[in-house]
Amino acid sequence: MPAPEIVVYFADDPTRVYQLLQWLPVLERLDETRTVGIVLREPTTAEVVRHRTTLPVYEAVDFPDLVQLYADLEAKVVLYCNNGMRNFQSLLNNKMLHVHINHGESDKQSMVSNNAKAYDRVFVAGEAAVSRHVAGLLGFDADKLVRVGRPQLDLRPDPLLEPSRRRTVLYAPTWEGDADYNDYTSVDVLGPTIVERVLAVPNVRLVYKPHPKVTTSEVPSIRTNHARILTLVADAARRNPAAGHRAICTGDILAVFPGCDAMITDVSSVGLDWLYLQTDKPLFITDPFNDAERLRTEVPVSRCADPISVEDVGQLSSLLADRLEQDHHRIARAAMRHHYFDDLGVGDSTRRFIDSVDEVARLRDELIGASDTVNRAETA
Repeated sequence: MPAPEIVVYFADDPTRVYQLLQWLPVLERLDETRTVGIVLREPTTAEVVRHRTTLPVYEAVDFPDLVQLYADLEAKVVLYCNNGMRNFQSLLNNKMLHVHINHGESDKQSMVSNNAKAYDRVFVAGEAAVSRHVAGLLGFDADKLVRVGRPQLDLRPDPLLEPSRRRTVLYAPTWEGDADYNDYTSVDVLGPTIVERVLAVPNVRLVYKPHPKVTTSEVPSIRTNHARILTLVADAARRNPAAGHRAICTGDILAVFPGCDAMITDVSSVGLDWLYLQTDKPLFITDPFNDAERLRTEVPVSRCADPISVEDVGQLSSLLADRLEQDHHRIARAAMRHHYFDDLGVGDSTRRFIDSVDEVARLRDELIGASDTVNRAETA
């Protein structure tokens, strides 16, 4: 097996491995052009990943192991799908170019970090992400930004929902984040009420698909309300089995989209994925902070969606029923899709991603060649 030209680095434990797993099909496509290998720091994560891909998986538990592995592989480019603290151990290598590819596109504050300054290139989805970085980071070199769209949205996973004559409403909340500034979840503030209001709409099937980390949250209010939501869904399904109400706590959320007619979600990548793939279907964005102006300013997609706050969640049933019949934001969503994803169609993002990685690999070879020339001249 040839040594990889492209290394994908991931240092976290299995609770965050979903960030990497969503990239695997795209990376396997990249492997057809440039050989790809995955470098992991946690053996338990390696066990999960090996069952999900045919790409070679390398383990480097300790820092000296990582240094030696990189020396042995002599790869050209290393990709990062998050901003884990141990990324900086990998960034010490000066023979590769370092590219941040993230694991989604959203308006969360965590999407813009000074960590971006450490990478040679930062791949982003489109104009919204460029504006976010330029406005949010002091002294940031915007030339590092490369617009590639969102390659995962080119994938077409097998649908998880069976067809239904009912209109299907998806409630897909995010988790509470790893800091207060990045807490956008609605589960603790609005979750059970949202579910009750959706279930009250005639001829609707409810599907609850929370972020994977909602299901393992140790925050009491999240755990309690998640359990409450599961109970509400189970009770509704038991009372009316033909309705098809479901809670789906595992699997790819993109596989849930095709069977849905509207979605309620928080500020997260899920809402933008819906905007890209289901542009012609209603979208609702929660406002757990109960600050409409902040939502409108910081989350552009909310301008083509219906916000849901503590004050107005009681009217959700009637609003949802109305939107399923008269979608007033459809044209605005089409324009907003362009803001986030340019004019990319299905398949374009993957091609742009592969071409961009190839360009970085060729740049690295040019830089190494130039460095070797300088070194030989100095030696002479």
